[in-house]
Amino acid sequence: MSDTPTPHAGTEEPAPPEATTRPWADVQPEHFKMLRLAPLPTDRSTGARPLRFVQFGYTERHNKDFSLLRLSILLPNQKVRKEQNHLDVWLDHATRQVSITPESGLQIEPLNRGIGRFLMAQAILWAQKKHSRYTVEKMSLPSRDALSEDTRQRRDHSLRTQGFDVVYEDVLHLKAHIKAVEVSDLYSTWNSEKLQLVEILEAAQMLQQAEQTLQEQEVKLRAKEDRISKFQREDIGLRFTITCLVAFAVFQAALLIWIATHR
Repeated sequence: MSDTPTPHAGTEEPAPPEATTRPWADVQPEHFKMLRLAPLPTDRSTGARPLRFVQFGYTERHNKDFSLLRLSILLPNQKVRKEQNHLDVWLDHATRQVSITPESGLQIEPLNRGIGRFLMAQAILWAQKKHSRYTVEKMSLPSRDALSEDTRQRRDHSLRTQGFDVVYEDVLHLKAHIKAVEVSDLYSTWNSEKLQLVEILEAAQMLQQAEQTLQEQEVKLRAKEDRISKFQREDIGLRFTITCLVAFAVFQAALLIWIATHR
């Protein structure tokens, strides 16, 4: 006879506790700033890197269970996929864990302009201000970034610069993850030579300077056009004078020939 107790007829075993559903699925960025992507030399992998301005949006939410920082990058006149240029940072207050979504990894467009490091720096700075003793959980890295050696090295450099430890699980460097790390051990820095935050007054000053430069160029252009018009008028006058002189010389030559032949 078994010693294992059997449930009484008509009773039900308690259901397992449901996983806590994260809130704020539809929250959109509420605060915005301008980012200046500095002009850089053409990269053999990512192509031309001209001067660009993009919009950085962010918002945060809090309750007793979670805190959320939602970051996004908006490109003027360019649409990107839903999973691109988007980063969520979650603080789980029960477990004191920090997690990052999307789980497929941070996907940035345009590449190699400093946006990825900037978003990570903003996330780290926010987490350090809120709960620096929380731990960023171990996270697998997408293997698609390892298909190109340049992309893999650029990714690893960005992560290690922020204080993450990248660990490879195979000799081909295709499968990797970042170790769990305390928030206080991370670095909230980015490459300011590639990307700069532009405040409202700075943006206004840039627009004013651009307008002034445009007006100066228009004045110079009108002056050049006036000079060209003057040269064209002088050219027409010279052509008319030369034509008259040629006609007069032909007339004189003809007259001399007529006189010489009618003596």
